[in-house]
Amino acid sequence: MVLVSGCSVIDLGGSSSHSGSSADTRTECQRNPGPCMYEGPYEVGERDYAEEEARRLNRAEYERLLRSAGK
Repeated sequence: MVLVSGCSVIDLGGSSSHSGSSADTRTECQRNPGPCMYEGPYEVGERDYAEEEARRLNRAEYERLLRSAGK
C-alpha cells in the first residue's frame, strides 16, 4: 500500500490583492495541488528533507487510518 500525503502552503507570487486565509489556500491546494507545487531547483539538503517529511506524513496518515479502522 502506498500513500502520498502533503500540501505546502506557499506564496506563488500571485495577486497581492488576494485576501484569502492560509486555511483557504490549504483547502485549495488539497483540492487542486498542481498550482501549489514548486517546480524550481532544490536548495542543498532540501530534497532529502522533503522526502523524509513525506515519509513522516505518510506514516502518520497510515497510522491514523489504522486507528480509524479499529485495528
